Amino acid sequence: MILYHGSDVEVKNPKIIKSEKGRDFGCAFYLTPIKEQAERMAKRKQRMNKSSSAIVSVFEWDKKELNGFKYKIFKNPDLEWLDMIIECRTNPSFNHGYDIVEGKIADDSVGETILFVIDGIIKKEDALERLKFQKINSQIAFCTEKSLGLLKFDGSYEVK
Repeated sequence: MILYHGSDVEVKNPKIIKSEKGRDFGCAFYLTPIKEQAERMAKRKQRMNKSSSAIVSVFEWDKKELNGFKYKIFKNPDLEWLDMIIECRTNPSFNHGYDIVEGKIADDSVGETILFVIDGIIKKEDALERLKFQKINSQIAFCTEKSLGLLKFDGSYEVK
């Protein structure tokens, strides 16, 4: 499986990002199978960091090599998915115990819906109903050093 990571620098040797709070699946190295999504993230990082470049690093991941790894996949937004995102975004010390978590990304309007739940404005069930009508992108979080060993760097390219 080909995965993409958008940034303002090339990433040959991925690392677990521990300094950023509010990540959907906690501290991890995040990738996506959606090339365009990674390109948008690279441009966003470029703007945020006032960098001169937007780079997408490309990795290969053989999903057949999951033996011995704790892997969680959320095929669709559901209560378990929502609970994990809320816990990860509000409790920096939370550890879900998975090596790899795959699921929908809570960005833009999806993130706004989740903030409404966190702030008590809407119920979780209402949030999930609202999310049924939104296009939600995908992400894969490699949450442990052990899981990073499954990724093979395959090059990078600059986004213009």
